[in-house]
Amino acid sequence: MSERDPDLHAAAAEADAVRKPISRERMALLFMVMLVTAAGNTAMQSVMPSIGTELGVADVWISLAYTWSALLWVVCAPVWARRSDRRGRKAMMALGLIGFISSFALCGVILWFGLSGLLPALWTLLLFAAARSLYGGFGSAAPPAVQAYVASRTPRAERTQAMALIASSFGLGTVIGPALAPLLVFPATGLPGPFFAFALLALVVLVALRVTLPNDDPMFPARSEVVGAPYGSNSNPRPQEADEDSLAGTADQPAIPNLSWRDPRLRPWLVAGLVGGHAQAAFLGIVGFFILDRLGLRDTPAAGTGSIGLVLMCGAIATLLAQWGLIPMLKLGPRSSTLWGMALSIVGILVFALSANLHSISLGMAIASLGFGLYRPGFTAGASLAVTRAEQGQIGGIVASVNGAAYVIAAPLGVWLYGHHAWIGFFAICAMCAVVFVVGWKSLANDEVLEAPR
Repeated sequence: MSERDPDLHAAAAEADAVRKPISRERMALLFMVMLVTAAGNTAMQSVMPSIGTELGVADVWISLAYTWSALLWVVCAPVWARRSDRRGRKAMMALGLIGFISSFALCGVILWFGLSGLLPALWTLLLFAAARSLYGGFGSAAPPAVQAYVASRTPRAERTQAMALIASSFGLGTVIGPALAPLLVFPATGLPGPFFAFALLALVVLVALRVTLPNDDPMFPARSEVVGAPYGSNSNPRPQEADEDSLAGTADQPAIPNLSWRDPRLRPWLVAGLVGGHAQAAFLGIVGFFILDRLGLRDTPAAGTGSIGLVLMCGAIATLLAQWGLIPMLKLGPRSSTLWGMALSIVGILVFALSANLHSISLGMAIASLGFGLYRPGFTAGASLAVTRAEQGQIGGIVASVNGAAYVIAAPLGVWLYGHHAWIGFFAICAMCAVVFVVGWKSLANDEVLEAPR
């Protein structure tokens, strides 16, 4: 028994650390990890339409350049999530940031060579897609690790708001990244300037993560029950005794269940996440090209980055209003956030599609972003609350995969439909939002059921 005492003491110390609430400073750091990672997936949307026009390639090929990276994101995110359960969240966050930094820096160099005439357009896009794959393959390690870190350290009663804050960083990154990008077009770098600036920002976050966030690596990775102790300790009134039992040896009993995408608890939430995510990705994919066309800026594409950035900045403010204001103020649960979000998104997309000037375009973008800002944390919190605490690492990977899956085909398909006729693309997006609303109304669990203790 004495040989086990150090192990039990270490497990108890780890459990005590988990019980402590996450400080504001650490939550801000986790927020920045998610913000920078998400911005890497969409920050170029302000400049890529102009870059594509400068290179003389069709709009749809610009959207397709993201596809391979998005596919890698879908495949790799669950792998990194499972690894974070065994090797710790901090290590996976750092890996994700390293993937982002290397990808963005390489993309910036490749695009600079292409725009300078040192590379032909075809090779520029091919090399750009290859460099982007570093983000899809390794950058996908960060979001599930952050989500699991927060979910496993937050009581159920507070998890919806905590997850809304984390989801707001991801949702904000998908909007504010393109909004800031035009401001980072420097004379020395030209249109690829935002790539270098975001790589530098991620490097600063990586250093802060390494220095300030304590290591959470499992002390005994070969003993899976000890790895699972932080989760179990929150629901077990006698964690040390439970850990002792686990150390006695239950090799045939896995500590963390294998969570399936087909799990009936998740099915309606995954439908909402996939379909709604595709609608948001398709809409964001069209925005830049629509602004260039509607404002007559195709002949001067570099001038379009400012207008695109302004419109997306309005969307960013609306997203903040939804996730930092409306959800906590109205105490919206996952189901309510999802349904109201889809309804507002339809209204905003219709206003956007009918717009003829920058003011009305910005208004439509704000309404649509308000809706998507309600929808995304609703889906994320609903999926988290549908499973147990021990499954939070895996549900983090599944949610990250769902978010990435939307960018595999939705954005290029939306741009392709928009290229045939603008109203075909916008109608398809509205139809997807309507599907989420109908399915959610019929199938999503009520907020009271989700937030009840289990």
